[in-house]
Amino acid sequence: MNTKLTDHVFWVGHIDWAVRDFHGYTTSRGSTYNAYLVMAGKTALIDSVKAPYVAAFLENVKSHVPLDKIDYIVCNHAEPDHSGGLPATVKACPNATVLCNAKCRDALAHHYDVSGWKIQVVKDAETLALGGKTLQFFDTPMVHWPESMATYVVEDELLFSMDAFGQHYASGFRFDDESDLCEVMQEAKTYYANIVLPYGRPVAAALARLGGLKLKIVAPSHGVIWRSHFDKILAAYQAWMVCRPAKKVVIAYCSMWNSTHVMAEAVVAGAEELPVDVKLIDVNATSDTQVVTEVMDCAAFAVGSATLNMGLMPRMAATLTYLRGLKPVGKTCFAFGSYGWAPKGTEEVSQYLQAMQMTPACAPVVCRFAPDAETLAKCRAAGRALAEIAMKA
Repeated sequence: MNTKLTDHVFWVGHIDWAVRDFHGYTTSRGSTYNAYLVMAGKTALIDSVKAPYVAAFLENVKSHVPLDKIDYIVCNHAEPDHSGGLPATVKACPNATVLCNAKCRDALAHHYDVSGWKIQVVKDAETLALGGKTLQFFDTPMVHWPESMATYVVEDELLFSMDAFGQHYASGFRFDDESDLCEVMQEAKTYYANIVLPYGRPVAAALARLGGLKLKIVAPSHGVIWRSHFDKILAAYQAWMVCRPAKKVVIAYCSMWNSTHVMAEAVVAGAEELPVDVKLIDVNATSDTQVVTEVMDCAAFAVGSATLNMGLMPRMAATLTYLRGLKPVGKTCFAFGSYGWAPKGTEEVSQYLQAMQMTPACAPVVCRFAPDAETLAKCRAAGRALAEIAMKA
């Protein structure tokens, strides 16, 4: 495996082939916890790994340099998938000073006992000379935690971008030009939708600032390293951070006795009357991770739920709760569903969509038990209305 970024910079992280859940995010292709070693007059470790993998990580480091020769450990982000191995790393590297910003120092102190650590706080845009290589630190607040920071190797034009531009993607290859670019871009989209989506404004501010740097290599903390196709992921981020809509309609539903499913199929039929991309999703058979990834760049979103115990279906409630937290913007919506005694499921769907500030395309469509011809005609008309909106994207 090629782990060499430049003559003086090496990947020393860990590949997690087995992980399938990342605080609710379904990681169907696993992940990596990327850490890097910068070897110059002085030696700096860039980040650590998740705690269970710290022993393997330290062996990777030792294959390049004795641990007592590590001068600095840079902590760009205090989230435990990056900092979990930090206590053991600090203990194993007795001569190392931890470099982080002030907010990160405070966050680390809430996670770990840092009383015996040598910590040096670095300020935004501050530089550190290693002897032949210069590190420069840039605060990137809320990309995606308040203490997030990126580190730049000035002479190599190499940016350690932390969670920005990452993917939960386990691979035996470390670089974008060694990997299946279609897979990498899809995982980057999924990562953005499920991790970064609520932070569009901070991402835009960070891109505007870091965009002034000369960049040959961008090395995130998950997934492959960008050295040949950074223009593609940068263009994608510029679209994703504003939820730029595609000509796409997403219909998500949760049925009980097939009535809401039949209504959903009618919405699909109406939308397919126009040349737009139409996605039908049964949330009982689909992870919320996939749902959010599809919704992020759709222009129009229809949601159907049967009514259960005077409320919406529990699985749909979970999906909409997850989606609401990620705050997709700029969507036109439509609510529908079947009920037996009272149309409470559709009412609650409408409340969720309103809370997400989506714009209704038309009034909700509800029916008692199985939909009749009139109900299905209304669903088809709603689907066509959503497609007409999507055509303008």
